[in-house]
Amino acid sequence: MKVLLARHGETPWNAEGRYQGKRDIALSDNGERQARLLGGRLADVEITHAVASPLGRARRTAELALGEGRVPLLRLDEGLMEIGHGDWEGLLASEIRERDPALLQAWRDAPESVQMPGLGGESITEVLDRSWPAFERACAGLGAQDTLLVVAHDAVNRVILCRILGLPLSRMWSFRQAPTTLNLLEGESAASLDVVRLNDCHHHTALFGEAVHRAL
Repeated sequence: MKVLLARHGETPWNAEGRYQGKRDIALSDNGERQARLLGGRLADVEITHAVASPLGRARRTAELALGEGRVPLLRLDEGLMEIGHGDWEGLLASEIRERDPALLQAWRDAPESVQMPGLGGESITEVLDRSWPAFERACAGLGAQDTLLVVAHDAVNRVILCRILGLPLSRMWSFRQAPTTLNLLEGESAASLDVVRLNDCHHHTALFGEAVHRAL
């Protein structure tokens, strides 16, 4: 089977460097453009199954990536929702740096050690514990000729890819996940996938032109 693991398109909060987590922030005009370009890239790909996070930015990206004729394939799974940032949600990275510089630095240096503060705050271990079963559910029963599109979020993609690559969660910052990026995975099951392409976003960004967001 083949799995196309994608991230949602850009939102206004992404562009501002504002932590969004489980806040249901819609795509920006640029995010819609990125998702339509992804759809153009996938137009000739025979996608047989699709699943996305129910948050609007991921669901809308999946719909535009699939195109109108394939939208009925789409299922939603709450296990693929973005990490809950708790008290950080809605704040700029610069505001968090002023309020809680030690925790923000730990998030950058040792993300596996951080429990996001406040109501709804999660750790990346908790994100993996819910997103990996959701990913396995999406992959279950797929055959050699099947292609699955999964549209999720930055942290979710990172922990899933760490699991597939055999990397500890402490290494989640060692690769990027651009808006509407594609990660191509191939294998016989979720447990035996190889990473064929990582953070491939050439449908909207030049080789050396990737935008780096300031919040996750």
